[in-house]
Amino acid sequence: MTIARALLSVSDKTGLVEFAQGLAKHGVELISTGGTAKALRDAGLAVKDVSEITGFPEMMDGRVKTLHPIVHGGLLGLRDKHADAMKEHGIKGIDLLVCNLYPFEATVAKGAEFDEVIENIDIGGPAMTRSAAKNHEFVTVVVDVEDYAVVLAEMDANKGDTTLSLRRRLAQTAYARTAAYDAAVSNWFATQLDTKEPPRRRAFAGALRQSLRYGENPHQDAAFYVTGEKRPGVANAEQVQGKELSYNNINDTDAAYELVAEFDPAERAACAIIKHANPCGVALGTSLKDAYEKALACDPVSAFGGIVAFNRKLDGETAELISHLFTEVIIVPDADEDARKILAAKKNLRLLIAGGLPDPMKPGLTYKSVSGGMLVQTRDNGRVTKAELKFVTKRVPSEAEIADMLFAFTVGKHVKSNTIVYAKDLATAGIGAGQMSRVDSARIAAEKARQAAKTAGWPEPKTKGSAAASDAFFPFADGLIEIAEAGASCVIQPGGSIRDNEVIAAADEAGLSMAFTGMRHFRH
Repeated sequence: MTIARALLSVSDKTGLVEFAQGLAKHGVELISTGGTAKALRDAGLAVKDVSEITGFPEMMDGRVKTLHPIVHGGLLGLRDKHADAMKEHGIKGIDLLVCNLYPFEATVAKGAEFDEVIENIDIGGPAMTRSAAKNHEFVTVVVDVEDYAVVLAEMDANKGDTTLSLRRRLAQTAYARTAAYDAAVSNWFATQLDTKEPPRRRAFAGALRQSLRYGENPHQDAAFYVTGEKRPGVANAEQVQGKELSYNNINDTDAAYELVAEFDPAERAACAIIKHANPCGVALGTSLKDAYEKALACDPVSAFGGIVAFNRKLDGETAELISHLFTEVIIVPDADEDARKILAAKKNLRLLIAGGLPDPMKPGLTYKSVSGGMLVQTRDNGRVTKAELKFVTKRVPSEAEIADMLFAFTVGKHVKSNTIVYAKDLATAGIGAGQMSRVDSARIAAEKARQAAKTAGWPEPKTKGSAAASDAFFPFADGLIEIAEAGASCVIQPGGSIRDNEVIAAADEAGLSMAFTGMRHFRH
């Protein structure tokens, strides 16, 4: 289909003038609206206002300008079947629509007031886009700046024509864009409703960030889509160096960065080392180097090939230390020049600069697909403070023990359930993750600590005198007894079991102090 007439109406004017100039070289008649028309005229291009072809001015503060039969007839009319009707009503075909929408998502992201957000809901743009996409047999529709060059290349190769194959691909992109736009609008509206009832319908959408070599396993196809949420992390980070991220890299990096963000960088440096979305070592320190060394000591064997996250700007001294161990990804808020130069020698190591830390307290949604559906819940932004702890045993913990308890419980929030975490001196000593039995989690975590002590040549594992955290209550006393045998001195857990008294009695008999949080942190 030869493109003889084009309607351009865009909010994002990146590349607009150059694209329009390319169209003009093919003799394409340009039609436009408002600011788009002005940008084209300022560039010396001949352009008609939509109002000239409809006979109606823009009205109602610009809410109505393209909602007209002359426009939609030009986009929807089948050039063979509807030719007589188009001629009868003076409708000329529009062969190309270039339309990106009002910046609704950006308006919400900047924290605009309700009325401003409402005015940034585009009506005419999605309507035109859907019309053009439906009639892709005859009409080319472009919603992404990235497709400008593709369209011009086809026109150059085909004497001003585009192929049906391209028009179908662009139509799919167009419908995905309007679907994502409506999803953003409906999900924003859901946050404005004066009710806690879940919306009857939910929409989910994403934009392709990258095609992946494969998924969790080589026989699975995969791609990485971003939602547009401006949350610092793997989706919005800049990759400074290294080969392309894999599916598992992305998943693990997200887990690592969300974990270290729990700890205020103004108070202490934090490091998390992740394997298969579970931490194999987490620590707080006086410096990044100190935090990294303490985190690595928890399980240096599992840390090989892991993901490392920090809550502060990466320095050269720490980067040099990391460079001695094979590491897949490092994600940090920033990195100084020394760190960048040192890591540049590791060509396969990916360095991600996130530009900030995600707010662990900020509300949001998480999603999990199941057969035939989607589970949706609010993000686990729960946090327990010292003031909220309920001490239930005869022995009251020391201030140092309380600090370790809170640290261990925070780490446990980011470990697959069932979870037991031992911590001492604000560093993990042993982590038991993802077991069907809480007793097994306690045993595995203690064994990890014994292995680490043996590797390091310590006289005893660091579970001796440690704090132990459980992500959920103990249904029986057996899990607590395992913790006592590992040498822990105190325990933190949600409480709430019908056998709480039995568990408390076991803690008292073992000389442990125990605190209830009243908050569970299951993670599946």
